[in-house]
Amino acid sequence: MEFLTAAGLSSAAGLNAYIPMLVLGLLDRFTGLVSLPAGWEWLSHDWMLMLLGVLLALEIIADKVPVVDSVNDVVQTLIRPAAGGIVFASGLGSETVTVSDPGTFFAGDQWVPVALGVGIALIVHLVKMTARPMFNAATVGTAAPVVSTAEDGAALGLSAAAILLPILVLVMLAAIAVFVFWLARRFRRPRSPGAPWEPSAT
Repeated sequence: MEFLTAAGLSSAAGLNAYIPMLVLGLLDRFTGLVSLPAGWEWLSHDWMLMLLGVLLALEIIADKVPVVDSVNDVVQTLIRPAAGGIVFASGLGSETVTVSDPGTFFAGDQWVPVALGVGIALIVHLVKMTARPMFNAATVGTAAPVVSTAEDGAALGLSAAAILLPILVLVMLAAIAVFVFWLARRFRRPRSPGAPWEPSAT
């Protein structure tokens, strides 16, 4: 459960760096669902919650504008993996409604959960960064706000599932992988010379 909680949060960070951090901070600050471990309480400080809210608003806007979304993805190549490391480590050490004894997991190797979180978030981010230009090109940019909204929803859903029902993280990650694969097939470009492009029917 601890690993699924942390993996779900870091996967969400690969889609949107600020949603899982804000979810953790808000739940620790205003509810009893999350108790952040020592050293990570800054995530729930008022100034951090306000900063994350502003950054999330900017991210939501930028990620829905064609071309700007691709530039934003390049900038986020450092930010999303870093956020993934933060939420993996803090989530792994948090006491949540599904994890009541997180203290001994990865004990003695504090860098390991951070590295795992960075790796998971980076993989998700690279898939997102690679797929988005393809969808934009295939739909002349009209897919950008739709796909971005779906990604934000997936990040929020993963964050909630990671804390409330971690087993759902596996189901959601599998569903996201299938959905991305389906979209890639749907919007692939045929290369017949002179033939107009149309979305694949499969």
